Amino acid sequence: MKRREFIAGFGAVTSSSFLLPTASLALQSAMPVVGFLSSRSPDESAAVVSAFRQGLSESGYVVGQNVAIEYRWAEGNYERLPALAAELVGLPVAAILAAGGPPSALAAKRATSKIPIVFSAADDPVGLGLVESLSRPGGNITGMSVFNSALVAKRLELLHELVPSAKTIAYLTNPSNPSARLEVRVALEAAKVLGVDLQVLSASTDEEIEAAFKRLLESNAGAVVVAGEPFLDSRRAAVVEHAARRGIPASYSFRENVEMGGLLSYGSVLNESYRNSGIYCGRILKGEKPADLPVMQPTKFELAINLKTAKALGLTVPPTLLTGADEVIE
Repeated sequence: MKRREFIAGFGAVTSSSFLLPTASLALQSAMPVVGFLSSRSPDESAAVVSAFRQGLSESGYVVGQNVAIEYRWAEGNYERLPALAAELVGLPVAAILAAGGPPSALAAKRATSKIPIVFSAADDPVGLGLVESLSRPGGNITGMSVFNSALVAKRLELLHELVPSAKTIAYLTNPSNPSARLEVRVALEAAKVLGVDLQVLSASTDEEIEAAFKRLLESNAGAVVVAGEPFLDSRRAAVVEHAARRGIPASYSFRENVEMGGLLSYGSVLNESYRNSGIYCGRILKGEKPADLPVMQPTKFELAINLKTAKALGLTVPPTLLTGADEVIE
C-alpha cells in the first residue's frame, strides 16, 4: 500500500473512532479493546500507529480480527488528556497505550489504577513517578523509556560541530511537558562545556512557536535545538518550515523532522518504541501483569542528516558527521 493511501485510510479510521457508537462496541464485545491515548495528532502519527499494530500482531493480535483499538488524540493540547483518558476508562478498555511522552502517561495513570497501561516513550519514568523502578515497575503501568534529556547534550554537540560559527544557540522547548525542566538543565550544562551561550525559548501554542522563532532571530542565535516533545512533534511541519524560512540550522530528536526538510536529528528509533509497546500490550492481553514487565530502554540511536537542507543553508557537513550518519538525505 502506498504511504499516501495508508495515511488517507488511517485518517478515516481515526476520525470515525473518536466516539465509537454503542452498537459498534457491542459488535466488538467478543474481542478486547485497546485504548490508544495520544498527546500527538493523527495526521503525523501514521507510522507509529502502524508500528504499534505490528507489535500487536507479533503477539498474536490482529486489529479487526481479535482486537480493536479506540483512538483518542489531544493534538498537542495536554489539557484535553484527562478527559480523553476518562473516556477510555469509561468504555471500558482492556489496556491503554499512553502514546506521546509523559503527558499522556501521567494522564492515564491518574485516570485508573486498575486498567493496565503501557507508555510508548517517557524520559525518566522513575523520576516522574510513573513506575517504582525500571526492573520492577509495580502497579498497573510499564512501558518504554527514552533518553531525551540525556541526548540533549549530544544533539547540541552535533549542531555545534556542523555550525561552529554559532556563538549563541537556542533551545526550543514546551514548558508544559513534565520533562522540560530536566532537559533544559542538561542543555545549559552542555552549552557551558562547549563554550556557547544558550537561549531557552518556550512554546506551548502555535502562536508561541512563531514568537519563539522571532525572538531567536532578534537574539542573533545561529542555530536551534528543538526538543523531542509531543506538542512540538504534532507541529513538526510548522517547526521545520519556520526554521527553513528564516534560514536557521536546526537539530531535532527524530529523523521524521529531517525527512520533512530539517537539518539533522539524533535520537532513538521512535517506530521501534511503538512496536515494542504493541508487543507489551499483546502480552498483557494474554494475562501478564504490567508490574512484572520491566520498563524497556532503547538500544539503538540514529543520526540523520539532510544534505539538501545543509546546502540551502550554506553549510558544509564535516566528513566525520557524514561517515557516522545512519541516514543521509540528498
